[in-house]
This record gives sequence, structure tokens and C-alpha cells, in this order.
Amino acid sequence: MEKIKMTTPLVEMDGDEMTRILWQQIKDEVILPFVDLNTEYYDLGLVHREETKDQVTVDAANANKKYGVAVKCATITPNAQRVQEYNLTQMWKSPNGTIRAILDGTVFRAPVMVKGISPVVRTWQQPITIARHAFGDVYRAAEYRVPGAGKAELVFTGADGSVFRETINDFDGPGVLQGQFNKDSSIASFARSCFQFAVDTKQDLWFSTKDTISKKYDHTFKDIFQEIYDAEYKEKFEALGIEYFYTLIDDAVARVIRSKGGFIWACKNYDGDVMSDMVSTAFGSLAMMTSVLVSPDGNYEYEAAHGTVTRHYYKYLKGEETSTNPVATLFAWSGALRKRGELDGIDALARYADALEKATIDTIESGVMTGDLCGMWEGEAPARKVTSLEFLREIRARLEQALA
Repeated sequence: MEKIKMTTPLVEMDGDEMTRILWQQIKDEVILPFVDLNTEYYDLGLVHREETKDQVTVDAANANKKYGVAVKCATITPNAQRVQEYNLTQMWKSPNGTIRAILDGTVFRAPVMVKGISPVVRTWQQPITIARHAFGDVYRAAEYRVPGAGKAELVFTGADGSVFRETINDFDGPGVLQGQFNKDSSIASFARSCFQFAVDTKQDLWFSTKDTISKKYDHTFKDIFQEIYDAEYKEKFEALGIEYFYTLIDDAVARVIRSKGGFIWACKNYDGDVMSDMVSTAFGSLAMMTSVLVSPDGNYEYEAAHGTVTRHYYKYLKGEETSTNPVATLFAWSGALRKRGELDGIDALARYADALEKATIDTIESGVMTGDLCGMWEGEAPARKVTSLEFLREIRARLEQALA
């Protein structure tokens, strides 16, 4: 069959370890045979980030702004052990954090649901979408290891020369400090992205922070959300019969567990990071979670919401077969290609993306799956554990039939 042509490049951000291996296998097995792939490639593997002093991450984010759509592989955020393992000159920041700061977007994550795998929370019947603010907070914080006794102060010097100063703590011995920040403009972008996504998908929107404890920081988030809702979205929500409400995050967690699903849960940066893993695991697997970063000016970055699967990578290096779940990475590619097709008016590309996702779900529902899903399988067909490559080839066979 003739390959589907692309008119605008997709920004391709390669990654690390086992997901890097899966990245190439996915391209070889289920994309390149069907799509005349046009990408602008950036290697965000840790080795190349070290070689470029992380400039490649900045370049990739700016390319995303130029072309509008990107697809990203999972990458390593180095800790002290990784610095030693990869002989790094410094502990480079999270590439996701760098990209999100440049794009100033919101990350929307939702589980991929299949028949035969029931959520751990028995009341959940529909997907729960996590909307994660993708700027600031702990991911852009300044930190200091306090060596001994002394005074820690919060100081702000205004452009007009005014000074605000408040004691954080009088240390009587060693400790640790962290200074976080966010911006009204980014919080407003986060709010508008969440409200618009709720309108587009016709889902209720929940927002939660801890404003009772954080009376300025978190309360600012709460206030900006409410102001934008009242001024710009209240009538739209009421016309659609959907609801927006704010609640404390501990109350939200209790409500989520008792819910049936089918709503958007907006969270601050760290909260969204943690809760998206909780939600995805409860629905089945970290590898069964879609993730897209949406910026206020209409840029999209699709990625897998999980890590680089280090344990499987070490097995792979020993020549052992692995059964690593590629679904999140597959859906990152399908999401990016669908959006590229929508923006460029290439219907065939969007149809291909739909067919790829259906073939993936059909493969699992037929009983063919990777090891992480076998223990949760409740379907009629017996579960057959396969390697990652075998799984992709099963998908390819279905895809060929669908596109014939």
C-alpha cells in the first residue's frame, strides 16, 4: 500500500534506556511501513544531553514551538547515582521540566481502558483525566543544604527598590531549604487550558490545592481559577450541564476514590505528578496512560507518562528477552500523528492514528499482552504473555488488515 505523506515535520524527541529501544521498534514495526514519516529529530538521551550541556533539550522545546506538535520518549532525570553511572559533569534538570517551562502548558493524562482489565477501584467506570500544571513549584525550585546554625530569610526586592523580608526559620543546626515560585500568568494559562479542555470534552472539572495551609501560594491558584471561571467560562459550563468546583486536595482524594470517574482533576505540578501515577496504576499500569502537554498558544507535546524502565534495560543489555509494555509510547505517537494530521488537513494520517490505537486495544482484548497486564487479566480469552517485539508484531498484523 502507498505510504501516507506528511507535509509538516513532527518534532521527534528520542530518550533513554528501554524506552529508547521500544521507540525504534515502534517506528520500524507499526509506523514506517504505513507512514512516510517526516520528523525533525532531537536526541534527548542522557549521553547527548551531557555532550550538548543540555542545549539539545532547549532546542527541542523551541522546535516544538516552531512546528506545533512533538512526540517525546521517556528520559532520565539524573540523581547522584546517575551522575556517577553516566560520568556527568552536573546533575542535569528534568528535560520534561525544561520543556514544560518553555512551552508553559498543562499536561493532560488519562488511562487507556480495555475490556478484561478492571480498575483496582471497583467504582471507577470511566477514565479520570489528570490535568497537571507544568510550570514552576518544586520543579524550578532553588535549594540549599543548611550546614549549621543560622537564620533563613525570604527576601523579595521589588523593581521600585522596595524590600520584603520575613524569617523562614532560625536554624539551631543543619537542615535544608527550598524556595518555590510560580507566576500569575502561568497559573492563568493553566486555568484556561483546564476550563477549555473541560468544555471541549464535556466533562466536569475538579481543582484541588491545600489553601488552608498555604494561605498565599495555594490560595492564589484557587483565586485565579475562580476569577477566570466566573468571567469567562461559567455560562459555557452551565450551557453544557457540566460543573466546576474547588476542594482541598485531601477531600479530592477521598472523592476520587468514591467516584465513578469520567471527569478532569486539575492539580498543581507535584500533585499532578504523583496523582497521575496513582490513577494510572489503579486503572491497570503506568504504561497504560496517555499524556499530552497543551500550551496556551496551541502547541502540543505527546509523551509516555512513565519512566525509562531501567530494570528491563539491564536485562536487555544482557541479551535477555523483555516483556515491556509499549502502549503509552504507542499512544504518544498516535496522538502526535493524529494532531499533525488534524492541523495539516491530512485525514489519512488521523485515520491511521485511530487504526493504530484500535489495533493496540484489540490485541490486548484478544488476550495477547505484556507481562505487566497478565496478572490483572479477567477477560474470556486466556492471557498470553509475549515479548515487546511480539506484541508490536501482533498489532502490526491487525493494522495491516484494518488499512488494507
